[in-house]
Amino acid sequence: MQLIAAPFPLLSLLVAVPALGALALGLFRPLKAVAKPLGLGISLLVLAGTIWAACLFDYAQAGSYQLAETHRWIGAIGASWALGINGLGLAMIGLSAILVPITLLAGWDEDRRGEVSGFVALTLAAEAFMVLIFAARDVFLFYVAFEAMLVPMYFLIGRFGWDRVAAKAAALKFLLYSLAGGLVMLAGVIALYTVAPSDHDQYLIENLAGKLQASPGMEMFIFVTFFIAFAVKAPMVPVHTWLADTAAQARPGTSTLLVGVLDKIGTFGMISLCLPLFPSASAHAAPVIVVLAIISIWWGALAALAQKDLMRLISFTSVSHFGIMVMGIFIGSQMALTGAMVYMVAHGLSIAGLFLIGGFLTERAGTRAIDDFGGMRRVVPVLAGTFLVAGLAAIALPGLSGFVPELMVLVGTFGVSPWAAGIAVVAVIAAALYILLPYQKIFTGPTNPARQSVSDVGWREKLGVITPLIVLMLIVGLFPRPLVDTLEPVTHTTMQVAGGIVSEPDASTTEGGK
Repeated sequence: MQLIAAPFPLLSLLVAVPALGALALGLFRPLKAVAKPLGLGISLLVLAGTIWAACLFDYAQAGSYQLAETHRWIGAIGASWALGINGLGLAMIGLSAILVPITLLAGWDEDRRGEVSGFVALTLAAEAFMVLIFAARDVFLFYVAFEAMLVPMYFLIGRFGWDRVAAKAAALKFLLYSLAGGLVMLAGVIALYTVAPSDHDQYLIENLAGKLQASPGMEMFIFVTFFIAFAVKAPMVPVHTWLADTAAQARPGTSTLLVGVLDKIGTFGMISLCLPLFPSASAHAAPVIVVLAIISIWWGALAALAQKDLMRLISFTSVSHFGIMVMGIFIGSQMALTGAMVYMVAHGLSIAGLFLIGGFLTERAGTRAIDDFGGMRRVVPVLAGTFLVAGLAAIALPGLSGFVPELMVLVGTFGVSPWAAGIAVVAVIAAALYILLPYQKIFTGPTNPARQSVSDVGWREKLGVITPLIVLMLIVGLFPRPLVDTLEPVTHTTMQVAGGIVSEPDASTTEGGK
């Protein structure tokens, strides 16, 4: 893998700025009075830095690690503070940098039980770990950030949820599942050290990709440990059960960051670590993983249809969508793999819309039960219209963000396995039902007299939250080519190393992006 060095440590700065902001808010009491504007300003500074990184990025070499920096960290085990981004890393850091200020604006007036500064500090800490994870070129550094990220998310869920008792239980469930996956992965990280081909910098991805000195059995063992951790994060059936409880109890902004960004660590790790580091094991495990992905697609869709709680319903739709992403990653198609990467960004936008707009509605109404609503289109027309747009993006309506990546995954899958594509396509019908039926119950029909006094969104929510999300959904849906072109070289680079899972000799992803 080619490296392009950074002229200055921009990626380290993008990690340090929100981390230092979180630390300052936690240590200096006078800053608590200005926590919200300070947090928003820091998040916008990170967004500006990300735009700067995007301007410095060479898109002709998007498959290579760029803005790279390497500093010896723990020499005894060959671990380094090594950062760098390819096209996928840039896209995911960009998604993170966009959603953090949006979620802070969305929760501007939420009741934080007098702990506003704590919420903002934890959000900034989570952002620091997001950037670090998506930029890490060292497997050990990736693992440390992967585990440390649980700390701010645990407190965001447990301290600031809907109901403190239920939220603490949901946070503990999230922590136990994630820690279990992380401990399994730790065994793989240790084993990886023993089969590294280099005497120094053993954990650098470019030193490991396609070069492991491992027997087939050892490679499969390490692959499985990594995959389990990423499957928990993704989340895939059968290790998905933490998600619905967490999303139901967490604040909408927390759920947005968790499902829209942090859960993408699972699919990001599958692409950036599993495929290039363990190509043979990936090839042998791919058929089983594709079956699990298809089960996830259907399980998530059917479970969403059965939900009575709006936030639980939205969370189960993500189980289905992550199944589509994982199928695209492991089916062995270049088009499907690129589509899965685009889907990671598109899903982040649509799920943010669903959680945040749904959160505006449920916070104002004081209930999340779908049956407690009715006729809300007359009461909150802006919420009704924008929720429908976000829902249609989630079910891949042409012209919105979900259409192109879902089409690319399904078409690419059909070129390799028509039966897998056929089963997944039928789930699209269920996807329409789990969005349109709740919309009908909540927003159409006679108005529930108990909800007639619910207020619609104000200018802050319209301009700072809803408008940016819908504009981005339209941009990705109508003009997907720049994003596809940024991610396609990552597919080519990954497939060169993980050639064993490629069944499709030449799938033109650029055609899929038109």
